[in-house]
Amino acid sequence: MTAPTLEKLTEAVNAGRAGAKGPARAALQELWTEVGPAGDPMHRASIAHYLADLQESVADELMWDQRALAAMAGLGDERAHAFLPSLHLNLADAHRRLGERAPAEQHLAEAARLVTALPGDEYGALIRTGIDNVGELLDAGSTAPL
Repeated sequence: MTAPTLEKLTEAVNAGRAGAKGPARAALQELWTEVGPAGDPMHRASIAHYLADLQESVADELMWDQRALAAMAGLGDERAHAFLPSLHLNLADAHRRLGERAPAEQHLAEAARLVTALPGDEYGALIRTGIDNVGELLDAGSTAPL
C-alpha cells in the first residue's frame, strides 16, 4: 500500500477499534472513493474488509465483504493468500447470521481449504478457531453473533 493510503486506513481502523465506529466508517468510505474502482485491488479489498466490520446491519456487512472478495479477483499474487481465508470466513459468518445456510457452507468450506496456506502463528490460529466456531454455530442452526 502507498504510505498515505496505509496511514489513512490504519487511522480509521484504530478509530473503529476504539469505539468511534461512525467516524471510522466515514473515513473508510471516503478512502474507498479516493482509491476508486481502478485502484490497487489489495487496497480496495482491505478497505472493504474493514468497512464490513463497521456496519450496523449484517446485510451491509455482507455487501462490503462481497466487495472485498470482488476486489481480490483482480489480485493474483501472494498478497491474496493470507487474506482470502479470513475473507471467506467473514462471508460464511455473515451468510450464517442471515440464515443463508448454503452460501455460508460454501464460504466456510473455501475458508477451510485456503487456511492450510496460513502459518501456525497467532493469526493462523485465530482464523482456524473462527472456522471451527462458525462451523459449530452453522451446524446448530444458530444465527446469533459470534
